[in-house]
Amino acid sequence: MGTFRRRTAPGWLCGTLALMAFQATGARTAGQFRSSVELVEVYASVSDAAGTSVRGLQAADFEVLEDGRPQPIQAFAAGDFPLSLAIALDHSASMAGSRLVQATSAVRRFLGRLRPEDQVMLLGIAGRVEVLAPLSTDRPQQHQALDLLRPWSTTSLYDALIAGVGLIQPAGGRRALVVLSDGEDRYSEATPAEVLDRARHSDVLVYPLAIGGTAPRVFAEVAAITGGRSFAPKNPRAIDEALASLTAELRDQYLLGYAPPRADDGRPEDGWRSITVRVRGRQGLRIRARDGYFAKRAATGAGGRPS
Repeated sequence: MGTFRRRTAPGWLCGTLALMAFQATGARTAGQFRSSVELVEVYASVSDAAGTSVRGLQAADFEVLEDGRPQPIQAFAAGDFPLSLAIALDHSASMAGSRLVQATSAVRRFLGRLRPEDQVMLLGIAGRVEVLAPLSTDRPQQHQALDLLRPWSTTSLYDALIAGVGLIQPAGGRRALVVLSDGEDRYSEATPAEVLDRARHSDVLVYPLAIGGTAPRVFAEVAAITGGRSFAPKNPRAIDEALASLTAELRDQYLLGYAPPRADDGRPEDGWRSITVRVRGRQGLRIRARDGYFAKRAATGAGGRPS
């Protein structure tokens, strides 16, 4: 999976990229990667045929292509990176009863698996999208917000996906959105196409869980384009297993950075740039990484970070 980072308004941004370096075990190292050139940041998850995360890969094991052209990897880190996470939980009338109880219990256990320093925001999905608990490391506050959750109204699921991406986008570090819903949208103002467009213009990893096992098409699509992963748990145990798998994936990612190439080959300066991540010399691996980003024309002629 992969992302590029944006801190302010869309456009080429100037500054210095600082990548926190981690060992493959998740232990923090003393140093940081720094570059005087803005880099495209790509988070990648690598798993084997059994779905187990592949650890221990080095920068030389990866190949990154932009629009089909190989790019030199200028920054690399592996392991457990700082995380800002939005968890959006459907508590509409269609989730009333055991589904909401099971989903809420699973979120509690998921919170317990996160690192104490991971920042979490809780969102409620119903007839409108509500911030149940603001972004923080305050687990008691987050558990209290779950205690107060009650089923009501309809499911503005597409609106919630757009709102969740927008709310977590300004946060620091790696950003992700986890959505738990029965997958039945009711009366959203947004369309699935607008959800995908918003996701492509952000750098948030999206992980939708369709409780009950029936997922709308947009779940798989938004996960794929952001470098996330979609799940369709059919029972309470499967919800826990999906969230445990997600926790492990978030702890075993690779961060790849490369300088965006100049558009001197006939391509326009702005527009969509596709990204492909490969692992050299290894068969049967699955790599999840963001599929691209929107480049913007530089206002000052200087290099910068895509947005």
